[in-house]
Amino acid sequence: MRLKLPTEFIEKYQNLLQAEAPAFFASLQQNMTKAFRLNPLRPNWQSVKADLSEPIEYVPTGFYGEINGRSLEHQTGYLYSQDPSAMYVAEVAEIHPGEKVLDLCAAPGGKSTQLAGKLAGQGLLVSNEINRARAKILAENLERIGAKNVLVVNERPDRLVKTFKGFFDKVLVDAPCSGEGMFRKDPAAVKYWSAAYPAECAARQREILTSALEMLRPGGQLIYSTCTFAPEEDEQIAAWLLEKAEIAKILPIKKWPRMGSGHPEWANDQIELENCVRLFPHHFQGEGHFIAKFQATQASTGTIKKKVRKKKKQHSKLVFRDLTASEKSYWQKFAATQFISNWCKIADLRVFNERLFYYPQSWPDISALHFVRPGLELGVFKKGRFEPAYSLALAQFPTESKNVIQLSIEQWNQYVQGLPLREAAFKQLPDGWYLLSCQQKSFSFGKLTQGTLKNSFPKGLRLRYGN
Repeated sequence: MRLKLPTEFIEKYQNLLQAEAPAFFASLQQNMTKAFRLNPLRPNWQSVKADLSEPIEYVPTGFYGEINGRSLEHQTGYLYSQDPSAMYVAEVAEIHPGEKVLDLCAAPGGKSTQLAGKLAGQGLLVSNEINRARAKILAENLERIGAKNVLVVNERPDRLVKTFKGFFDKVLVDAPCSGEGMFRKDPAAVKYWSAAYPAECAARQREILTSALEMLRPGGQLIYSTCTFAPEEDEQIAAWLLEKAEIAKILPIKKWPRMGSGHPEWANDQIELENCVRLFPHHFQGEGHFIAKFQATQASTGTIKKKVRKKKKQHSKLVFRDLTASEKSYWQKFAATQFISNWCKIADLRVFNERLFYYPQSWPDISALHFVRPGLELGVFKKGRFEPAYSLALAQFPTESKNVIQLSIEQWNQYVQGLPLREAAFKQLPDGWYLLSCQQKSFSFGKLTQGTLKNSFPKGLRLRYGN
């Protein structure tokens, strides 16, 4: 179906792109490029059953092609489908293991899952999404890749500042925008567009960035990106940051073939906007994107004058607590039967609503914030017992576990659709919890009772996987 573009959009980009405009508009009528990433948090992550014949040169874990979203390798977090343009944002961030990183506008999770892979289980990633429903999707995607060092919060950026002021080494703001670069991926976005919409989005972005800078440590880095072509949200926001904020400089970004630069003239400024990256679909194999990277001053951050908000009712204090003596006993009994080496120290465990979380003492206290995933969920305490969580199964490798049942792909298919499994071989095993694995990929816990492997696969996921 041919994409019907608004007349004002056509006129705007005819004026901005001049001779390039026909090629630009033609590209918006073409099919989008499919791509995916591998997950380096997984053991043997390069041995997936996927077509790796077309690597993406600027993303070490990226490949062009389409993946099966109902497959074992997708369910166990080995593969993640993502637009090739969007992949470059996390590469530009140049994350190092051990850093403290904030993904401020993170849903649905493509960039966060990539950032988590680069942290390699060290340091801390805080992924925030203001929309509660989208925050749950974000948490689900981060759970699937097996990341242990992630907090998923659900807050306005300005409310995060009190908890995280001056805390992060790097802050990524993939800002909510007019979405012009997503028109062919999501034609419905065309209906929301108007000539005034980019300026409205830019005003919201300035508020978000004001809070982002306050959470950046002195000398830290801000990575700003959008999926729009609009200069009001791209070059002009970058120029605003350089002029109004305590930004020491705009940092150069490596440009691979077919990547363009920012246009200083589109911001009516001659500052270093050539250091930015613009990805246009008539040049680049991917959707529209803009990326800029900044370094904050060493002295302080976040001195842009804030818009005064009316005082709102404060969130009620959410209580984390230490384990009781009985809970500690239940957990230690489970851990002794499951883990070859127990990486969860009791001091790093917290209970919230009877659910047990891995929440290291070194992490900041988020109890005053709305959150979706306060660390890695290990399981739930019920009357007289502990039951392991799905997220723990995805974070635990078969080689790290004592009680493992290896299942065939046919058995995996039955299990993820909610069926119990009965095999003669199961009768030779003692009752209890087992980590379930297929093709050396852990995918769930299951409880074995008298030769029957009861189904513990999350009910909400049962129709998503298998054949």
